[in-house]
Amino acid sequence: METYIETPLTREKVENLKSGDYVYITGTIYTARDAAHKRMIETLEEGKKLPLDLKDNIIYYLGPSPAREGQVIGSAGPTTAGRMDKYTPKLLDLGLTGMIGKGRRNEAVIESIKKNKAVYFAAIGGAGALLSKCIKKAEVIAYDDLGTEAIRKLEVENLPVIVIIDKEGNNLYES
Repeated sequence: METYIETPLTREKVENLKSGDYVYITGTIYTARDAAHKRMIETLEEGKKLPLDLKDNIIYYLGPSPAREGQVIGSAGPTTAGRMDKYTPKLLDLGLTGMIGKGRRNEAVIESIKKNKAVYFAAIGGAGALLSKCIKKAEVIAYDDLGTEAIRKLEVENLPVIVIIDKEGNNLYES
């Protein structure tokens, strides 16, 4: 099935997404990779507030290349999601409803997706230049010292993704 959704990604919207669905996302999403995830967890462990509200939001596992002149962002292909697995259940418990990456997730993440009624999307690896055309605005909102791994707020239009793991744990990689 083909679905167009606008953020925020509420639980009601997640309810209708099934493993294998093609989805086009429009609205605000955030980027974060390994270093940013590690820092977010450390921030929580210190009892401090995160630099973004995770509730009903999507994190794109992305470390973009520098933008060329006249572009909003450089190549914007997905990072391997498994590198974030040790941090993901905690972030899902805080209200994160969607993740975009590539590759498999571990069993703890799959169980947390089910528990929290969330979804894992895949973007096509190797298509970073094409995906960057869906990004209309990008700004660093936290951890600027991490360079490409800083947390960015993106405005996207019809970003193409595929539902890999739906809220029931159905996994396209295994079906």
